[in-house]
Amino acid sequence: MATIKTDDVFSIASFDPSKLAESFREFAEKGAQQSKEAYAKLKTAGEEAGKTLEATVQTAQAGTVEIGLKAIDVLRVNAETSLSHMEALLGVKSVAEFVELQTSFLRKQAELAVDQAKSMQETTKQVAEKLAKPSKEAAEKAMASFKVA
Repeated sequence: MATIKTDDVFSIASFDPSKLAESFREFAEKGAQQSKEAYAKLKTAGEEAGKTLEATVQTAQAGTVEIGLKAIDVLRVNAETSLSHMEALLGVKSVAEFVELQTSFLRKQAELAVDQAKSMQETTKQVAEKLAKPSKEAAEKAMASFKVA
């Protein structure tokens, strides 16, 4: 017949409920601590995202104003140039003078349009860079925090 060993590892006699309760308590405490740390990180990330969003909105608003003012300036210059040209046309005495005046005006307007387009493009580029800066910095910070963790 088979004999039963009393020092068997899997036997009921070697089971100690106090050790199980202690292990469970350690596990629960560790889980609670990890949850607190995760919540703190999430809260910090949320606050930083809110600040980034606020900075982005403020920058967008300022950029919109800047672009709008630039567009108004372009319209003002074009209107003044056109009115000056109309005044000059009123003093024309011949068809040749009209053609010369009109050709000169169109050439100057084309050059002005190119300069204005470059200026608007540069302003828009600067606004876009300012707008992207807070998001870019936040993304870099987030990536750095993932590398550390």
